[in-house]
Amino acid sequence: MVYIGYHFKVEPKELGTEILIAELGERAFESFEETELGVSAYVQKSLWTEDILEGVYILESDQFTITYTKEEIAQVNWNEEWEKNFEPIDVDGICYVRAPFHEKNGSRFDIVIEPKMSFGTGHHETTFMMIRQILNNDIENKRVLDMGCGTSILAILASMRGAATVDAVDIDNWCYENSIENAARNNCKNVTVYEGDASILSKEPIYDVILANINRNILLNDMEKYVACLVQNGEIYFSGFYTEDINAIKKSAEMNGLRFENQLERNNWVSLKFVKE
Repeated sequence: MVYIGYHFKVEPKELGTEILIAELGERAFESFEETELGVSAYVQKSLWTEDILEGVYILESDQFTITYTKEEIAQVNWNEEWEKNFEPIDVDGICYVRAPFHEKNGSRFDIVIEPKMSFGTGHHETTFMMIRQILNNDIENKRVLDMGCGTSILAILASMRGAATVDAVDIDNWCYENSIENAARNNCKNVTVYEGDASILSKEPIYDVILANINRNILLNDMEKYVACLVQNGEIYFSGFYTEDINAIKKSAEMNGLRFENQLERNNWVSLKFVKE
């Protein structure tokens, strides 16, 4: 499969990269790699068009300086590339996230992920914090939603922690297919994977716990839909944004009937826990 790669230099980097990834993710781009200067984004050549970047708001914003180069990338063995770069993730000595070619380390929760081109390998600070939230809170016998599931690491861990049922949702087809494979690989029979966005969620309260590790803009846009399908006194965990975004997330959450409970921080990234009043 041939890809077109865009290599963006972004200033200021952190906020600009986050927004750029969110906007490109709504198009045909299916994988991203953060770099020292910004981010590289990849799209299948068969889905690429000359105007693919037209209407990307941040590229026209005077608040950011963004330049890029473009190249055609020949067919790549992505699994081989992942094997070169994927390192296991050890969360507090309790949860170990590894690829099939890594040995077990004796952790209580051993999650085997074949990441392919999906997000959520656990290396990112937000995934690490969300894993910690699941480990530190009661999931047993609860109905869980993993929104923007990526590789479904969080859905798999929720299942291992005793959740009654787990629904995993992602708009990206790679993530959808990869999540099905990973749930089966980890023998999580109560994980059901759906392809779609917040529009497919129930309008009735059916979940006891919602895990949403996405990004600031999507969280703010879809907050009302998440809350609508959360039961009274249900818990919702957000991540995928920076410390600078805390006030905006809290304000939206409170407007939607959520009460702030706690927060975790890791290298300027944040995870927030709320309870539905």
